[in-house]
This record gives sequence, C-alpha cells and structure tokens, in this order.
Amino acid sequence: MATALCLARRGFQQLSWSKLSHRSFGTTTKLAKYNNMSERELVVVEKHPGITMIGINRPEVRNCVNTPTAEALLQAFKDFNNDSEAKVAVLYGVGGNFCAGYDLKELAQGAPVLPLAEYGRGPMGPSRYESDKPVIAAVEGFAVAGGLELALWCDLRVVEENAVMGVFCRRFGVPLIDGGTVRLPAIVGLGRALDLILTGRPIKAKEAFEWGLATHFVSTGTAVGGAYTLAQSLTKFPQECMLADRRSALNATLSPTTLQDALKFEHENGIPIIAKESVKGAQRFKEGVGRHGKFHLDFNPDESNKSKL
Repeated sequence: MATALCLARRGFQQLSWSKLSHRSFGTTTKLAKYNNMSERELVVVEKHPGITMIGINRPEVRNCVNTPTAEALLQAFKDFNNDSEAKVAVLYGVGGNFCAGYDLKELAQGAPVLPLAEYGRGPMGPSRYESDKPVIAAVEGFAVAGGLELALWCDLRVVEENAVMGVFCRRFGVPLIDGGTVRLPAIVGLGRALDLILTGRPIKAKEAFEWGLATHFVSTGTAVGGAYTLAQSLTKFPQECMLADRRSALNATLSPTTLQDALKFEHENGIPIIAKESVKGAQRFKEGVGRHGKFHLDFNPDESNKSKL
C-alpha cells in the first residue's frame, strides 16, 4: 500500500530504483544485445509482485522507437507473457513522454523499417503480438503516430491531463501499420477514428477521455503511479475468469474478421506507401520541417525530385 501511494504521488520514474526490486528476470541479458549504447538499456524492465513495468528509454527523442528498441520492446513483452508470476504489465515512457512514434531519422536513411514484403514483428515492436494478459499504458506527454498505436495496443490507457495524442505521421506520409487502423475504430467508433486518421489533428486528454480513447484521466505527473495502482487492483481478481472475459471481449469486437487478418490487411495496404511517401517525408522531418506540431506542410511527394537550381 505504501509503495502504491508513493507511486501515485511521485510518479514511478522518480522513485529511487534501489528501493524497488531491480530484478528483471534476465532482462539485462536479453535486451542488451539489441542496445548499441553501452551505458543504457533502450527498454527498461522492472518486476514487482504480479506486475511488470516496461519503459521505453529514449527520452532524448521523446521515446520514438527505432529497430533495436522495437526488438527489445517485443522481447520484453514476450518475457512478460511467459512469466507465470506476472499478471499485468504497465508500459510507459521514461522522461515525461510516452512515445512520439517511429524514429523518422532512421526511416529517412531509406532503410526499411523491417522486411517490407514480410508480415511479422510490427515496426513499433509488439503491435502484432497478442499478449495473453492485460497491459496498461501510462500516457504522459506525447503519444502520437506509432506511439498512439502502442497505446491502442494496450488494454487500458491511463492518460495525464496535459497529454497529447494523434496521428501526427499524417504530415509525412507514414501509414498506420502498427494496428492503428484496426484498433482505433474498434475503441472510439469509425467516425471519430476517421476524424483523427484523416486530419492527423492532436487530441488532448480531456477529449480523449470523453471519447473513450483514454480510459482513465489523471493529473499531471501521476499516470505511471495511477497505472501501477490500477494494475495492482487487477491482480486481486480471480485470474482465469478475468482473462476468459478479456479474450471473449476482444474476439467479439474483432468479429467477423480475426485480429491477424485485419492486421495483415493493414500491413499489405500500408507497406507500399513507405517507398512512395514515407522516406521522403522522414527526410523532410530530419531537415527540420514540421517540428513542434506544425501541420500545414504543403507536402508534395515529388518535390524532392525537382531541381532546386
């Protein structure tokens, strides 16, 4: 109880790690191989009684996800799913932002996000992985583009009052291929989903809560603690019954198609856009276009082919 109260008041990330269990059931060994930074893990995992905390650890880029981070994130959730002691996971971003999407600087290099002709791991990591147990998103700051898709992948979203969500990748011609076109309509309805998908506009926490996009609306600085407390409450229920009802709700919502069928369609529908628009859009972002949430970019996908002389 004291731990939960401290988490709620101060925020999980601000706690002294030495006062909490730093065991990560082999996380350091399993994730370090994906990390090119010798002093820091790209994904941090902390195990507490019944709860696994999983944090994206690239705060200097608002926790945008590159290929090594995506691989580490997927591995972290596979480990959580296979851990018989873990009942609920909390996904958060280190340093005040949940996730600003895929790393466009990596995409701007022209390298594919993953083998484009193959369906498998999602570019953001676990977006095509079906966890058998609940995952709660603790949303602070920005949860946009692929970051929004990660939040949608989670069962519940605890969102701070100053958080911003949205399909910001609309500006750069980067398609939603991490479940956004599948899960967003299922959560908020087709009309509202298309509003966000077509316009790319930001949606603030209060409106997101009114829509049902945010399942819990909390004060600034309390999302991670609130998500942890919520996770604790879920661990106290009879687990088999709760998980059976969860499976049934997911199945009914995605009927008559399966989740994998919908995700495969999204993948096949969006992948050709990467070469046509996304790399060029990412290059413009790298050059400084569209920073600070600017939307009207007058984007011309062919302009990079024109001579500037």
